[in-house]
Amino acid sequence: MPDALLLTVLAAAVAIGWWLGRRERRMAHDPAPPTGLARDYFVGLNYLLNDQQDRAIETFVGALEVNSETIETHITLGNLFRSRGEADRAMKIHQNLLARPSLSAAQGERVQLELARDFLTLGLLDRAERLLKGLLRDSQDAPLRQAARRLLADLLEREGEWAAAFEVANPQLVEEDEERRRAAAHWLCQLAEEERANASPTLARRHLKRALNVDPRCVRANLLLAALEHDTAHYRQAITLLSRIPAQDPAFTPTMLEPLAYNYQLLDDAEGLTRHLHELLERHPYTSVIILLAETLRQREGIEPAIALVSEQLNREASLGALDYLIDLYRQHSRGEALEQLALLKRHTADLLGKLPRHRCRRCGFSGDRLHWQCPRCRSWGTTRPITGIEGE
Repeated sequence: MPDALLLTVLAAAVAIGWWLGRRERRMAHDPAPPTGLARDYFVGLNYLLNDQQDRAIETFVGALEVNSETIETHITLGNLFRSRGEADRAMKIHQNLLARPSLSAAQGERVQLELARDFLTLGLLDRAERLLKGLLRDSQDAPLRQAARRLLADLLEREGEWAAAFEVANPQLVEEDEERRRAAAHWLCQLAEEERANASPTLARRHLKRALNVDPRCVRANLLLAALEHDTAHYRQAITLLSRIPAQDPAFTPTMLEPLAYNYQLLDDAEGLTRHLHELLERHPYTSVIILLAETLRQREGIEPAIALVSEQLNREASLGALDYLIDLYRQHSRGEALEQLALLKRHTADLLGKLPRHRCRRCGFSGDRLHWQCPRCRSWGTTRPITGIEGE
């Protein structure tokens, strides 16, 4: 950021110097002395040379006359203030620009866009929304309209206006990149959850099917569709929907295990669950799959098959979670000193597991136990996944 600040201040200094040069040439035939612009210019340079960049900016902003030749410098200075966390100062610069009658229509629209960014940063969402909607309605500049559309969609998302955000983004932004498609699918999932809470399953299904059309890899949509089938006691249909998730994204296999097991339980089909888990284990040997299958075997066939299964998987790949579960199994038929030693090991493994997060955002690294469909830190949709490896799945 200091480099960007220095470059911007230097650009302002160059702009003022260039403007002074032009002014002097124009005034070569005019004996009237110049105003204090030249003095302010050298004062600003003095601040800059003494590494007082903030004071240099203030001096240059005050000295630089607003006209068609300096508008970009003013906009850049305003944007710099915003990027440094001083959006209120950026707003004042952009508002001052917007009040100038000499701006062309294109320049006015550019300043309005930057002012909308200032308002967003300051949390003045209503004012930002009015500016952005006006640009979308009136501007003929395609790139500027696209930038305004992106900002407006983000604003509406922030306000929880999922339907309005989707309407603004679709199809222009949805087709633009994978991140936007992923976000749009989650907006539709948000709408589906609201409809499910309002006992409107038909509308919820409509939103979820649309979400899968937008982003076929949207795991959340299939999880919610399965939940809707579960709500109406269609447990086989729920299992079918859950079975699609590993093909969408194998990393979310552990996420669908709990509802999968519950639907099989309601069908009283332990054999079907065992068969299903064996198939999953062959393709996706995650720790959660190993533990659930071992626990199912323990309940149906006894402890020895469960121990054999977990031991075999640990010989293939280390897993702290599977080791912790295996210790539990051994403790169930141990006595005396062996039981005490296993209890000590269990305390250590449980303590280690208790300190480990289960999910992590692949974009910013935010981690925690809970699966967030939108990362609380970077606000990205669908970037948080179960953690894999020896300390995870």
